[in-house]
Amino acid sequence: MDLDHARTVAVEAAEAAGALLLEGTRGALGTRAKGEAGDVVTDLDLASEKLLLERILTAYPSHTVIAEESGLVGAAGGEWTWLVDPLDGTNNVAIGLPTYVVGVALCRGGRPLLGVVHDPVSRQTWSAVRGRGAVTSSGLRLAPPYAPSPHGPLLAWTQGYGIARDDATVRRLKTALDLGARRVLQLWAPLLAWAMLARGDIDGIVGYRAGVVDLPAGALLAQEAGIEIRRLDGGPYEECVDGPGDERSFVAAHPRALPGLLSLLK
Repeated sequence: MDLDHARTVAVEAAEAAGALLLEGTRGALGTRAKGEAGDVVTDLDLASEKLLLERILTAYPSHTVIAEESGLVGAAGGEWTWLVDPLDGTNNVAIGLPTYVVGVALCRGGRPLLGVVHDPVSRQTWSAVRGRGAVTSSGLRLAPPYAPSPHGPLLAWTQGYGIARDDATVRRLKTALDLGARRVLQLWAPLLAWAMLARGDIDGIVGYRAGVVDLPAGALLAQEAGIEIRRLDGGPYEECVDGPGDERSFVAAHPRALPGLLSLLK
């Protein structure tokens, strides 16, 4: 498997989908409810996903794809699986907030090896191949500095779908973050938060039962930039995307900032 070629396919597909989204957000949106938690899906989600699926499966017809709206496409249980988030930030787009990205990841045996995040608004793309670092569109390597603030960390919070509003763990974590952090962002676009962490714009991310589709691309991007990810209890974080939701709860930050963030949560 040529991961450099796979990165080219993923970047070109994500940027083409981004151009479609950017144009589509200038007009009227076809929006409808999704699930029972108040989320929505738009015609742009579906159009972007269709483009991404066509690009990926044309290049790799024997691979499996798991997409945000279509679910499993192709045979299950294959060696190579693509994860596609065609519009991460749909709820933002639905209210006219231009905060959204496109995400693509490639996994082997459930372990992410390639991640791509594209921001159509800024026209920036960030990508990573495991063991080769994370880079910008121009090829500059991402390496966020350790820059602590005396006023506390700037953090992002993300959680998966279907989490109850009165979930005791969520309430405890959010209370700890509100008390100890300088600011907590809830972007409704987890992949954008990962890109911000990889660039050094924010100090950390706390996630609770994060979604399968939008986690691997961003987490790999951040890790390859030098970010460390741990479980909420500080233990080693398992990267395999096939595990249960509890295994997708995490704390991510610069290695030197991680102990303080874990302490804050306790």
